Amino acid sequence: MASRRIGFIEKLAARSFQASLGSNPHHVAQLPRFAACTLPEVQQRRYLNVHEHVSFSVLQKNNIPVPGFGVASTEEEAREIATSLDSTDVVVKAQVLAGGRGKGYFKGGLKGGVKLVFSADEAAAVAGQMIGDMLVTKQTGKKGIPCNKVLVCERKFPRREFYIAIMLERAFGGPVIIASAQGGINIEEVAAEDPDAIFKFPVDIVEGITDEIAENIAKKLGLENRMAETVAVIKNLYNAFITHDASMIEINPYAEDTYGKMYALDAKMRFDDNAWFRQEEIFSQRDDSQEDAKEVEAAKYNLNYIALDGSIGCLVNGAGLAMATMDIIKLHGGAPANFLDVGGGASAEQVKEAFKIITADPQVHAIMVNIFGGIMRCDVIAQGVIAAAEELSLKIPIVVRLQGTNVDDAKALIALSNLRILACDNLDDAAKMAVKLAQIITMAKSANIDVNFEIPV
Repeated sequence: MASRRIGFIEKLAARSFQASLGSNPHHVAQLPRFAACTLPEVQQRRYLNVHEHVSFSVLQKNNIPVPGFGVASTEEEAREIATSLDSTDVVVKAQVLAGGRGKGYFKGGLKGGVKLVFSADEAAAVAGQMIGDMLVTKQTGKKGIPCNKVLVCERKFPRREFYIAIMLERAFGGPVIIASAQGGINIEEVAAEDPDAIFKFPVDIVEGITDEIAENIAKKLGLENRMAETVAVIKNLYNAFITHDASMIEINPYAEDTYGKMYALDAKMRFDDNAWFRQEEIFSQRDDSQEDAKEVEAAKYNLNYIALDGSIGCLVNGAGLAMATMDIIKLHGGAPANFLDVGGGASAEQVKEAFKIITADPQVHAIMVNIFGGIMRCDVIAQGVIAAAEELSLKIPIVVRLQGTNVDDAKALIALSNLRILACDNLDDAAKMAVKLAQIITMAKSANIDVNFEIPV
């Protein structure tokens, strides 16, 4: 199974490198990533989160039992699904990518994003209240997150609940299976209050899941009386993890109902974005409405962007330098508005688009550009900054710190632009200047004073 994922050449390289590592085979799990380094300049991406109904479909395809279910985007679809289910007790779940749905509330007034209903008409009515509304949970903040679909599924009555997850873990150099007999509740609380109740089983990604590992998991869960069934489920779960390029599959709870049957009653999955070309079916179900619009736009231009809540926009090349830039801004009393890594081969057009994304945030009162030119040429960055400042008619201050390849050409371009782009050679000075300017703009706006940095020198 593992060989289908890493391929013959990568597997051969893994085995060769394993010999040089000695007795720790788990380091080999990192080797398939090396192949990505030879691809054209494409930024490293984060993981894809999917809705619960997508996770249920993946489990179902891999012979892991789930309750009868369907996904609805209208009241009528919810009614039809509830009618077709072999159960009088039905659960309607809001499909949003946020935790705490059950304790959340909709801005339209409905309390809770998980509802028990007892008829098809009631399922339709609840779905109608959820679909098209904003669900607010402890993870979304007051803004909430849109609910465009609902999961309609059979209600099961569990008498025993378990926790099973597979994820990539740096400490083990590859996949690890995490299991606990205390499922159905917050696993973080179990870890804090009773850490001995959680068991970890590292898996050699080359060897794959073995009968011994699967049997040990079943014993730790107290499912010796269902050994063959549990071993099959664990193997199927691992197969789903490898086959679908998952970074995490979490089932909580995996439960035994009152009839003695086992079901995955809830599931969460994340997938490696770099494997989108192998997992087109899953990635076609990506829900952009659940993500920050600026992050979605950044992905179109191969920009690594994460929105934060500060006032200083950051444009940096390299993730390490970006983190250091945010740290030094915080050190001098400021707050970064974003993480934005343009990578090592960005074009002037990408830099311009990065500025558009940064300035789409109304809380950005200053921009700090920090570029260390190695592969990235400083003059290309300067061209992008100038083009963005001119095209967007930026009124906020831009502090630019450039060092490295073609830095003198970059400084000349900035000087000749006649724009108020403030250049600094020293990173500490640049951060201090950005923080001070952001504070000035913030105070000016609070006093309804217009400060305009657009006017040429």
